[in-house]
Amino acid sequence: MKKVILGSLAILALSMSVSCRDAADKAKSATEEAGAALENAGEELKQAGKELEEAGEGAMDAAEDAAESVKEAGQEGMEAAKKAGQDGVDAAKKAGNDVKDAANEAADKAAQKAAEVEKAVKH
Repeated sequence: MKKVILGSLAILALSMSVSCRDAADKAKSATEEAGAALENAGEELKQAGKELEEAGEGAMDAAEDAAESVKEAGQEGMEAAKKAGQDGVDAAKKAGNDVKDAANEAADKAAQKAAEVEKAVKH
């Protein structure tokens, strides 16, 4: 009976030993798989970070281009307004000169008529 009990204990100890080794192997395998999954996730996060950085750089470039376009449009508007103002000044000067010339011509004609009237009165 002792042999039977000792044999049973030996079989039980052997099966628990195999069971523990199997559990340890499974735990080691699960740990390795978890490590690989974390490493893969890290790589994917790193790639996503690079893509996000590139997208940010693209957005900054687009914003800079838009700002430059607005600046150029503002400068063109200022130049057009300056030209229009200068054209207005030139037109006003020309109109002033035309009025001055017309006034001088009218004064010359009035003086000529006055001279004619004076001459007619004297004769």
